[in-house]
This record gives sequence, C-alpha cells and structure tokens, in this order.
Amino acid sequence: MSSPLDHIHPHEHGHTHGLVDASIKRSRAGVRAVLLSFLVLGLTALAQVAIFLATSSVALLADLVHNFGDALTAVPLGTAFFLRSFRGEKLAGLAVVLAIFISACVALYETIQRFLHPEDLTHLWVLAAAGLIGFAGNELAAQVRLRAGRRLSSPALIADGNHARTDGFTSLAVLLGAGGVALGLPWADPVVGLLITVAILGVLRSAVKQVGARLMDAVDPIIVDQATTAISSVEGVRQIRELRIRWIGHTLRAEVDVTADPTLSITQAHDLAHHAEDHLLTDVRRLTAATVHVSPAGVHHG
Repeated sequence: MSSPLDHIHPHEHGHTHGLVDASIKRSRAGVRAVLLSFLVLGLTALAQVAIFLATSSVALLADLVHNFGDALTAVPLGTAFFLRSFRGEKLAGLAVVLAIFISACVALYETIQRFLHPEDLTHLWVLAAAGLIGFAGNELAAQVRLRAGRRLSSPALIADGNHARTDGFTSLAVLLGAGGVALGLPWADPVVGLLITVAILGVLRSAVKQVGARLMDAVDPIIVDQATTAISSVEGVRQIRELRIRWIGHTLRAEVDVTADPTLSITQAHDLAHHAEDHLLTDVRRLTAATVHVSPAGVHHG
C-alpha cells in the first residue's frame, strides 16, 4: 500500500544570498589577522635575536628560530586568504606543519651541539627578559590567530594559533635555563632547549591531526551531534535514518532522510521537511544548505 509520503521529493533550502560578500569579508578578516600576528611575531623574534647575540643561549636560539618560522607561516596563510582560495588554505595548513617540523629539527640540532660543545652564558637577566618577551609576543599572536580562526572556521589559522600559544610557554622555559645557569648548573640551558624541542614535537602532532582532518574534509563529530539534536527536536520526526554532512569550501551542506507518520498528507510532509531545514540552518553553525527527505515510517526502500 502506497503512502502520500512516497511521492515527496527531497526538499532543499539554502542560505546562498550574500555568500560572495561573506567570502570577501572573510578574506579581509583573515588577511588582517595574519598580518597582525606576523608583525607581532616578527618584532618578538628580532628582539630575541639581539639578546641571543649577547648571551649565546641555545634555549633562546631554539625559541627564536621557532618564532621566526611561526611568523613566516603568515606568507602562505595570508596569500590563501587574499585569493579567497579554500584549496590554498588547505595547502597553507601543510606549510604550517612543515614550518613546525623544521623548527623542531633546528632546535634539536642546536641543542645537541650545545651538549657536545658547552659554552658559558652571560647577561642572564637579559636572557630572562628574552623569555618574557617571547611569551608575551606569542600569546598576543595566538589570541589574534585563534579568535580569527574560530570565527572564520579555518583549521590552518587555528593550528597556527595553537602553535603560537605553545611557543609562548616554551619561551618561559628560557627563564628556567637562565635560572639554572645562575645556580651553577651549566647543563640547564641545553636541557631546556631539549624540552622546548619536545614541546614543538607535541604541537606538530596536534597540527598534523587537525590539518589532516580538513584535508580529508572531515566534519567535527560535535557538528553531527548538533545536527542530530536539531532534527530530533522537530515535532513529527520519528527517526533519522540517514544524516550526511560535508564541507563545500568554507561552508557545510547537510543531506537528511527522516521518517514520519505514513498518514501525513503531501502538504504536511512538506511542512515537516521545511521545519527540519529551518532547525538545521539555525542550530548548526556554517551550515548554509540542507536537503531533507521525508519517508513513511515502517517502509523500507529497496
């Protein structure tokens, strides 16, 4: 026995109006965030270079090299935002991962050299100040990148923000090296350099996971849960048979198959699909289009 719902075609709405303007605004916001963080980290690294030349601290060298690498990731990121290229932004994420890896290699090499060829450190108070400068600069850059990255849903920018935040804490480790040397422990400086290297590798692991997920167009499980909750809250929906969410550029699209009372009229089923779409588009951030198919409960498609 057929049901009126068997004749219902998928119902689709989308928020397409203004997407071009939104893309332009996103591009400008991304470029501003990248340029500001680049300026902050560039000045931070330059200040640390001057102090390194006076102190020869390998811990400080590891930190400033990392800060320079972090600042230079602004180039591919800024280019991707300027061109409004989603593919370019993905590649920029890979550039961020590569920069973190190179930083870890340089820091490890210099630390090993210091273990093999110890040097006396001087100007310890200035060295301690360099650690504080590094922390302040990185935390400011992290705030700029993370806020913009979350607002713009940019994994590359978020990864770079977390990268900068971790760099801030590794900069504080330079203080430990200076303190250890001041207490008569010359090995403290290379040990801190080694700890910084380990911290950089931790950031690398996190960045690979996050950037790799976006390269595969993976959708955060939290978003799927939000969509499920939004649909389940619609009166008349009995079951969610299928829910698919995928990235289209910087926005999300959903395809849903729900079951309902088989005695609903075509008009009632249409209204139900419309309500489900409204809930999805309202409750799921960055979702701009949804297709809802309503099937009669108890009927299985072959």
